[in-house]
Amino acid sequence: MLMYFMGYPYYYAYPVIHVHDLAHPNRNQQPIDHGSKPSVVNIHEAAKENKFFRTALWTGEHLQVTLMHIDIGDDIGLEIHPDTDQFLRIEQGQALVQMGDKPNQLTINQHANEDYAIIIPAGTWHNVINMGHVPLKLYSIYAPPHHPFGTIHKTKQEAMEEEH
Repeated sequence: MLMYFMGYPYYYAYPVIHVHDLAHPNRNQQPIDHGSKPSVVNIHEAAKENKFFRTALWTGEHLQVTLMHIDIGDDIGLEIHPDTDQFLRIEQGQALVQMGDKPNQLTINQHANEDYAIIIPAGTWHNVINMGHVPLKLYSIYAPPHHPFGTIHKTKQEAMEEEH
């Protein structure tokens, strides 16, 4: 399909991830993970539409994007990724972000709201707690990927069981 951007013609050939596809990720018993294929997505809408604790949106060889839904008063859970850098962006809600070098020494305690980014270097203990009155919606970028292709954790409990 021939399209124009800023007056220049180009051919559109990449798949667009439609937000309505995220609302029912298992309706065809297939993961919504569009990894290794070029993709275009409205990440704000995708994050807000996600109803599961964690949904892998795109898993490539060097990068992974997941969507997260944290219930009111709940958290991601204190964790560390020894070999993975992580970027989080809050799309809805209010959070307390905790980070530190040891699980009992979380020296960073910062409140974060919509449009805040959280950058977590590999080897840093961290947790994100929903401090608001609505579900916390965010997306996470892992480099390299941290979860298997197609990961869907409907609940935090399911995520914890699978990771241990």
